[in-house]
Amino acid sequence: MGKILEVKDLQVSFDTYAGEVMAVRGVSFYLNKGETLAIVGESGSGKSVTSKSLMKLIPSPPGRITGGEIVFEGKNLVDFTEKQMQKICGSDISMIFQDPMTSLNPTMTVGNQIMETIMKHQKQSKHQAKEKAIELLKMVGISSPEKRLSSYPHQFSGGMRQRVVIAMALSCNPKVLIADEPTTALDVTIQAQILELLRDLQQKMGTSIIFITHDLGVVANIADRVAVMYAGKIVEIGKVEEIFYHPQHPYTWGLLGAMPNLNEDAEELITIPGSPPNLLKPPKGDAFAERNKYAMKIDYQLEPPMFKLSETHFAATWLLHEKSPKIMPPDMLRKHRHVKAKEKQNDRIDKRREKEDKLLEIRNLKQYFSTGSNVVKAVDGINFDIYKGETFGLVGESGCGKSTTGRTIIRLYEATEGEILYNNRNISEKKSSGDLQKLNQKIQMIFQDPYSSLNPRQTVADIIAEGIDIHGLASNNKERLEKVYELLETVGLNREHANRYPHEFSGGQRQRIGIARALAVEPEFIIADEPISALDVSIQAQVVNLMKKLQKEKGLTYLFIAHDLSMVKYISDRIGVMYKGRIVELADSEELYHNPLHAYTQSLLSVIPLPDPETEKVRKRIKFEEKFFWNGKGEEPILREVRKGHWVSCTEQEYQNIKKQLNAI
Repeated sequence: MGKILEVKDLQVSFDTYAGEVMAVRGVSFYLNKGETLAIVGESGSGKSVTSKSLMKLIPSPPGRITGGEIVFEGKNLVDFTEKQMQKICGSDISMIFQDPMTSLNPTMTVGNQIMETIMKHQKQSKHQAKEKAIELLKMVGISSPEKRLSSYPHQFSGGMRQRVVIAMALSCNPKVLIADEPTTALDVTIQAQILELLRDLQQKMGTSIIFITHDLGVVANIADRVAVMYAGKIVEIGKVEEIFYHPQHPYTWGLLGAMPNLNEDAEELITIPGSPPNLLKPPKGDAFAERNKYAMKIDYQLEPPMFKLSETHFAATWLLHEKSPKIMPPDMLRKHRHVKAKEKQNDRIDKRREKEDKLLEIRNLKQYFSTGSNVVKAVDGINFDIYKGETFGLVGESGCGKSTTGRTIIRLYEATEGEILYNNRNISEKKSSGDLQKLNQKIQMIFQDPYSSLNPRQTVADIIAEGIDIHGLASNNKERLEKVYELLETVGLNREHANRYPHEFSGGQRQRIGIARALAVEPEFIIADEPISALDVSIQAQVVNLMKKLQKEKGLTYLFIAHDLSMVKYISDRIGVMYKGRIVELADSEELYHNPLHAYTQSLLSVIPLPDPETEKVRKRIKFEEKFFWNGKGEEPILREVRKGHWVSCTEQEYQNIKKQLNAI
């Protein structure tokens, strides 16, 4: 297995009004024929800039390659002209981008877009290109490919669009495929299908893949080798097993610790304190020193070299120097916490059950939307309760109705039918503006995209204080500002941030501002709608730990909506699983994970990537078949309690079968 691509001391800079940003600072790695190399790291670590530089897709100006070599089949691409690169891009090296909609032309049919690439690079006739396009769409799992050739991008779902982009990328049989966060915006089930597809195509075509991601579960599933990037440099590189089972760099420890594992129960996720350095002025010594609790004096003075641990495993940390103290990875600490955490969770559930203190009751809630002649049953008769002080998780794929449920509860949508009882009062009935204002003080929402939910023209102080002003919670300006400062400190920001604007913050910081705004009116109940899906794993861990801490301190109750079941299992006491507008299973989080009874829940659990390469290699994906879901014929399945606290949507016959199955265990 020889090398197909080698990157030597690559350096990439961007010229900005504030000065030169050194985004990539001496990156070296190689890619073997037929292998998958994953490049991981937080946002801003330089992984996407590195991957785009390989195809010279960095916009110039402001970007430029300032040094190093990109050797592909013995030729240095850094010296290639734009015309020479056009022959290589698309034919020898192809790229799949994160957002398929931005890489597809909305005014052209999908067929024409694929055919254009084939005709340009393969010099084939229109008829031959059409045949190849049909074959490619079939290969990437799009049904009725002959018909779908004439469809436009907007007529496909997100997962299907990503398949089209993969078909385009593979249309010229590339030797190297660069996949830049290709599954980040997708549901876990679609993500699993895309990863399976890439693996199958790699086996058939022998393509070499560079896979950029921040999700270590995905890395465990697909990678042969892993490069960990931080502040424009590779800090650790090795085989996937070496990185996951014998990580040596403290940054790698932090990334692995920040991921919840479905097989474990940790009281608190490990977080990486602080934020990455400003690459306008890269720090002297080790760039990770400021965030590294094991940092020594030398870390602030000298940059560590790459220490060799094996023929394939290298890490740049002074902890590997023979004179440094021997530090154990924090894994051992986590294991001691698992039992305690489980005991605590069970105690909390028992206390809640004793009180039977319901804060919210949802009864036969329906939310229908009319689209001309069609009626979309977004939420179709769901029932559940949320107890005071608990976190109720609501999971399911995009379009299942979970976000619509949250928005209907907070009255952003008027319910079509059913009751929403809050503290035993039906809040779905028409209310006076005064009643609604009181209700809005008690129930708050944290949105998925922190940027679009913050007014870009307002300072952080005004954004947070908006609720304080509306509800008259401060008697004067001084008290108002003190409350804002207190809230900023509560969510881990500082008072200096009060006069800044949203664009001056990172995604994780913006989400903290969203949380501070929700807390400003002292609510009892918070609906968190996908609050972490747009964030890096390390930032996700910080936000989730913060939410748990605030719940403990302020006695908050959460409805936590997400499609990432590993994070939902970690934060939730109980979980409801939604499919096509209905709840198909509802149970305590541990019970749901260990004893999933509905076919859809089993399918959902089987596709969640685990940060464990050995488990990932042998796991089988359970495909959910539509026949298991009610189609309007025969007896309608309803939620039935199959054992205490565990509800499953089933018919009477299925209920009897499940009871027999449970009694036999």
